[in-house]
Amino acid sequence: MTEVVVVTGYDALAEVYEWLISDAKLAPAEFAASFDDVLSLLPSNAHVLDCSCGTGQLAVGLAHRGIQVVATDASDAMVRRTAELAEELGATVRAVRADWEELPDHFEDATFDMVFCVGNSLHHAVGARGRVAALESMSRLLRRGGHLVLTSRTWELVRAKGSRLDISDRLVRRNGRDAVVVYRWEIAPRWEEEHRIEIAVAQVDAAGSVLVRSELLSCWPYRYDELEVELHRVGLRREMSTFNPEAENYLVVASKL
Repeated sequence: MTEVVVVTGYDALAEVYEWLISDAKLAPAEFAASFDDVLSLLPSNAHVLDCSCGTGQLAVGLAHRGIQVVATDASDAMVRRTAELAEELGATVRAVRADWEELPDHFEDATFDMVFCVGNSLHHAVGARGRVAALESMSRLLRRGGHLVLTSRTWELVRAKGSRLDISDRLVRRNGRDAVVVYRWEIAPRWEEEHRIEIAVAQVDAAGSVLVRSELLSCWPYRYDELEVELHRVGLRREMSTFNPEAENYLVVASKL
């Protein structure tokens, strides 16, 4: 028997989000450790914002290091999962539902020493105008000399491959259950147009039943060169980048001027 749940946003995927996180970053401590190089830039008693927190692995991992952490996400379900994970693991994390443009309504300017926007999240901002507005909010919340840490897909590669279906070639096991992850890409003709990604997680239980949770997500891709210009526009200076046009993802670290 197969049951299929399809919605838009991240509310359905929040319940199965662990299948989308790599094995290497599933544990909060390991997720935080993947950012050791940038965490070395933090002062003592640092205040950090994770503004695309997902289900909270990074936020909880940072809190366990003694960092004061606030976690935000546009999805109520993601914020709930983050709060549940923090409670389960005994971490102190303040979890708040807010999209990027709402951040200045919740926090004063120059509140944080570091802002994380990771997990390939920025492409959900609507076009160049929405992206700059999101980056402006993040920049406002940084103290002078603070850092924005951002990860992104290499959209130049994504668009070059065109519309397609990507099916995982292996089962992913989480909490004693197996699942297959499928991505369906709808690539628009022009960069500035809305693109769409449908992500499906098909879970198989011991009895052979399959539960499919699927979400159709809108996204607006951007070139790396555009991102650099936009960071400068909102008062941020790139300090480090791992961008490689042949790699699937990259990291950018920018400082507040």
